[in-house]
Amino acid sequence: MLANHYDTLIRGGRVIDGTGNPWFYGDVALAGDRIAVVAPHGMLPPERAASVVDASGHVVAPGFIDIQSHSIYPLLHDPACLSKITQGVTTEIMGEAWTPAPFGGRIESPLSFSILSDDFPEWDARARTWTRFRHWLEALVERGVSPNVGSFLGGGTLRRYGRGMDMGPSSAAELATMQQVMAESMEDGAFGVSYALIYPPDSFADTDEIVEICKVVAAYKGVYITHVRSEAAQLVEGIAEAIDIGRRSGAAVEIYHLKASGFANWHKMPQVIEMIDAARAAGLDVTADMYPYVASGTALASVLPPWASAGGKFYDNLRDPEMRAKIRAEVEHPSGDWEALADETGPDGVMPVGFRKPENQQYVGKRLTEIAAMRGQHWIDAVLDLLSDEGQGIFTIYYGMSEENLALQLRQPWIKISTDAGGLDPAWAAANGPTHPRAYGAYPRVLGKYVREEGVIPLEDAVRKMSSAVADRLGLRERGLLRAGMFADVIVFDPATINDRATFEDSHQLSVGVRDVWVNGSAVLRDGVHTGATPGRFVKGPGSVTP
Repeated sequence: MLANHYDTLIRGGRVIDGTGNPWFYGDVALAGDRIAVVAPHGMLPPERAASVVDASGHVVAPGFIDIQSHSIYPLLHDPACLSKITQGVTTEIMGEAWTPAPFGGRIESPLSFSILSDDFPEWDARARTWTRFRHWLEALVERGVSPNVGSFLGGGTLRRYGRGMDMGPSSAAELATMQQVMAESMEDGAFGVSYALIYPPDSFADTDEIVEICKVVAAYKGVYITHVRSEAAQLVEGIAEAIDIGRRSGAAVEIYHLKASGFANWHKMPQVIEMIDAARAAGLDVTADMYPYVASGTALASVLPPWASAGGKFYDNLRDPEMRAKIRAEVEHPSGDWEALADETGPDGVMPVGFRKPENQQYVGKRLTEIAAMRGQHWIDAVLDLLSDEGQGIFTIYYGMSEENLALQLRQPWIKISTDAGGLDPAWAAANGPTHPRAYGAYPRVLGKYVREEGVIPLEDAVRKMSSAVADRLGLRERGLLRAGMFADVIVFDPATINDRATFEDSHQLSVGVRDVWVNGSAVLRDGVHTGATPGRFVKGPGSVTP
């Protein structure tokens, strides 16, 4: 039965509903925060709507859900999330390794992540009151955010809560504390736990410890989501560990940004795909996501062994001659039990971009080999000195993947699309130096390059991998599809022009092609311009004890 009145009627577009089914010409009516009707074109009289949007020549689709967002710091700074909204992202799922809550236990500062930190004095005092996981997300929504927000509990935060930055296995008492915090966080709405196993203190947790934490996650029907211990030389072993944790704990498993990094490891991707297929055939719920670029991005500090951060003494260790010599020797001849990023790509494949000090701006966008030559140093010494001088991790681009593997991964039915980036606005973000272009272009790049130009996957499948596939993985049963009664997270884009503009050389460029975006029925992007609306809500996992 059709309603008598709608707030918004989106007419005449090609409706791609998120299921993977073929598109059809249709009309989508929004009433309040819900989708009221999805009907064949012409069935809904426009006079019934307060606002009519002509979607002719465009695609109408469910809003995209980014399962690997790093918008914690950006959203504290700016609620608009412009680089994501202009990609069609309506829901940001955060929490890889770190979350600013819960604060307590052995965590000394809620707004710092290991050796990667930023200063938000206006939020710091408030963050120290976030003793429950839900508190920071509630604070964001109370202040106002454009996209919906949700999160996994950061595994690094969990370990810092129970054990600080100490290496080695946790005691029974420390593990019990972490299990209690995990349970409370699931009840607060966490989707599960996220470990990034190349970064300290996550890397200090052994498989058995993670299994015990994931048993709690499984009890609440949550997900273990992981940056595996190796995406290079030990990639197969890293995937095997993730599968083993799912088998032993009973938790569903999601693998962050699936990749085979380093030329010597590219041939391993078909084997990894076979491993995931075999696990699924055996009844294990294992899936993955990816971003569509051949270079990754993380801290320059990640070329150093994780134990350099033991006890939270990273910068002290860089400046201590004896420790520095040990770190240097390990980088030059990696032991094989950690992810030596520069060893995978070679120093010529490492491009630091995130320098803060004026005197170091000359190095932005240059490869380590070039920087070392400019400084008259071995590249390892240049890394150690620059990290010590900057006092921060120095965001860096690592060129390590292949286009052939990207296409192969995109075709897998269990893959999803993510950004591994935060939502930025060039007006303020450019002042902080270059970033990875995925922050601005991941979704349009898939739709433009891999769908329209190269035909790697059909448009309908791409939309599914950006919407309902993510919603289903997270248990968000009222989002991710264009269906009557679902929350009205809806986008309109031009399939002929949608594209990414950001590059590694000029990263702060908004994508093009997404024209209109609604979040919970409110227009956030209209004719490509952000409206300033902040209708985003706190979305929660299946273990939540509150609506």
